[in-house]
Amino acid sequence: MNKKSSLVSVVDDDESVRESLPDLLKEFGYRAEAFSSAEDFLTSGSATRTNCLILDVAMPGVSGPDLQLELCRRKQLVPIIFITAHRDEAVRSRLLRNGAVECLYKPFSDADLQKALDRALEASE
Repeated sequence: MNKKSSLVSVVDDDESVRESLPDLLKEFGYRAEAFSSAEDFLTSGSATRTNCLILDVAMPGVSGPDLQLELCRRKQLVPIIFITAHRDEAVRSRLLRNGAVECLYKPFSDADLQKALDRALEASE
């Protein structure tokens, strides 16, 4: 898939992540959108255009794993890279078993994010 045509959506309640991560994604060559909540993402209509979703695990309201389940229920199978500040291998394992491409612990390296994006976009081809 051509990077320039790939839309990567970021859903995170942390404003600093919503501001910095799209800039990094654009440096990588992707189009990027950011949302402060799962609800905002779902109502935006972007789910049908998103090629990869970078999703925070713990958010107020609808959590990242809840959004993953809702997208599955809607048959909108978007590759998901979870990001979290809480290092919990049991949660990470469950997310990967439920179909996530990766679960990165904050702070993660640019290289680790790029590897996860490469795998996610290969999966969506």
